[in-house]
Amino acid sequence: MKLELFDYHLPAESIAQKPLEKRDASRMLVLDRKTGHVTHSHVRDLAKWLLPNDLTVVNQTKVIPARLFATKADTGARLEIFLLRPAMGGEPNEWEVLIAPAKRIKGVFILNLEPKGEVAVLESLGEGHFIVRFNKTGNFKNFLNKYGHIPLPPYIKRADTQADRERYQTVFAKKDGSVAAPTAGLHFTPALLADLKKQGVRQAAATLHVGLGTFLPVDTEEIENHVMHPETLEVSPALAKAIEDTRKRHGRVVAIGTTVVRALESAGKESGLVEPSSFDTRIFITPGYQFKVVDVLFTNFHQPKSTLLMLVSAFAGRERILAAYHEAIKEGYRFLSYGDAMLIL
Repeated sequence: MKLELFDYHLPAESIAQKPLEKRDASRMLVLDRKTGHVTHSHVRDLAKWLLPNDLTVVNQTKVIPARLFATKADTGARLEIFLLRPAMGGEPNEWEVLIAPAKRIKGVFILNLEPKGEVAVLESLGEGHFIVRFNKTGNFKNFLNKYGHIPLPPYIKRADTQADRERYQTVFAKKDGSVAAPTAGLHFTPALLADLKKQGVRQAAATLHVGLGTFLPVDTEEIENHVMHPETLEVSPALAKAIEDTRKRHGRVVAIGTTVVRALESAGKESGLVEPSSFDTRIFITPGYQFKVVDVLFTNFHQPKSTLLMLVSAFAGRERILAAYHEAIKEGYRFLSYGDAMLIL
């Protein structure tokens, strides 16, 4: 399929730059994927749209402060280092990273890390990817929590603040590892979770550490030629049991976000159940994909030409998704990470 089929005009003013004061105050566009009918609602009313014995599955990954800055000792040029994941089979403090501008990086050398420490560039993986080792930082996790910056996406045109450390994190985040938030989960509050539980909606958690596989742009004319980067997922025995119980009760599996979709479908079986497992996934869900596990999707609005837009198009149909997006723009919905939500039934 052509990449241009997943393009639409997203006005700059539609891109949310800050979160709302209350997480669950966001608007929620409800799309019936069978009819294309659209209803306007709010996230705080989510329980009204779900049924007793439905199962919500959230992503319990935790965003790390993945953005660091360094300077070149010889020129003083400032560089941005964006952590992706610990280096596979590497030593402690060795990471796969993006460095920008990458053209300044040649060979193996040391960068001065701000405000202290060193970055040894060990290997180039191409396209701005490198393997590096962080030196003289002491306990690296503590260093990162103190000096790292919250990795707000580039379409948020401001520096990160202390408030982002709380708001660019879900209330159910437990396991360090993501370099971008599973943004659908940002809408949830303890009160909303309690309301869903009171309505008989069950709850479970998967883990998928968000990395380049989720947010790397597609730059191939034919989407089938796009290569997904690996992301680590975990489906626990408890989650597998919860899905099995949901099937027995004739409930629906409600994925809270596209990262949950990717985790469940990667571990999914044709029976509609999932296999308890932990592995790296490169799943790329595009129109024509037959969903095995997910019945309902709660998600944010996604960028033009993105793999996430392709995923929701696979779930509800490209024409219906684009029509719903045009309706959302017309009605003043807020788009992308800190924006409003969409429930696809």
